Amino acid sequence: MEMLTDLVDHVLGVDPDRDRITVAVVAARTQGVVASNTFPTTPRGYRAALRWAAEHTEQGRRAWAIEGAGGYGAGLAATLTAEGEHVVEFDHPSARPAKDGAKTDALDAIRAARETLGRTSWATPRSRGAREGLRTLITARDSAKVARISAINVLKALIVTCPVKLREELRRLPLGQLVSRCQRFRFDTATDPELAATKLAMRSTAARIHHLTIECRDLEKAMEPIVAALCPRLLTEPGVGVLVAAQLLVSWSHPGRCRSEAAFARLAGVAPLPATSGQTQTRHRLSRGGDRQLNRVIHTAVLTRVRTDAGTRDYLARRVAQGKTKREAMRCLKRYYARHLFRLLEAAPMTT
Repeated sequence: MEMLTDLVDHVLGVDPDRDRITVAVVAARTQGVVASNTFPTTPRGYRAALRWAAEHTEQGRRAWAIEGAGGYGAGLAATLTAEGEHVVEFDHPSARPAKDGAKTDALDAIRAARETLGRTSWATPRSRGAREGLRTLITARDSAKVARISAINVLKALIVTCPVKLREELRRLPLGQLVSRCQRFRFDTATDPELAATKLAMRSTAARIHHLTIECRDLEKAMEPIVAALCPRLLTEPGVGVLVAAQLLVSWSHPGRCRSEAAFARLAGVAPLPATSGQTQTRHRLSRGGDRQLNRVIHTAVLTRVRTDAGTRDYLARRVAQGKTKREAMRCLKRYYARHLFRLLEAAPMTT
């Protein structure tokens, strides 16, 4: 298997921060440091970094290893990719600290370059365009969903402590009716200050829940045409709705990012992890690594299929009949389903 050393003469390790990026040039053969420098995180700074790299390396024989290419390093990664540079994502740094405890941005950039050189496989940064648009919509919806749940909990807590008569009116109402009822509250401070203040608090909280519910719905609707343009077949899959499809596309990103269906399964946290010892053989345990959001949506899709698809239930029954526990059978199902999703994604005619 080829290593990066066989493909390039230099690797430029990048340690990005909010306001600056630190770049270190490391020779591929000797792993010696050629030069290092710092640039601002602006378009001008990115162009300056590229010109500086050209002074120390040869185009076509260099690679950029960017730590956090989806965060502080996103701007630099996008600029370099547009210029045709070879960019890899330094996504899993070693937890081993320096022997003397030293820690600087320059040392982190050097470590990014050296550790990338020692790997036989590396990830490319996730694509932008429509995929990045989906990611921003998911982020906004997740934030609105968390705020909505928090507001619902506040409203329920207010009901617990409100005056008895009002509590009895509200405590058994379904959520939708409860929010509507509280939004219609009127209050008069001249009669009962406590009741008036409580109704005002409930009306304010209910209005927030209503607004956040609409916000979540609107953001979800905005995802649908993007998903349909990127991979329409996803939306026809049993168990895959707009939210699941959107997260699948964001995590997978683009053809070739995951070198195989096994790599995609590992990214999703559904690859089997052997757990044999002594008299316990041919067992596997739960994987807690990978992209946990991707793992969550695959879990959601599989549970939906188990409830609604007879073929999926038959598969589980066969696995249990072979001697596997129900949990092990579910892990087999997730691994099988991840393979199916990967092939479907890789075959989609991608657009940006």
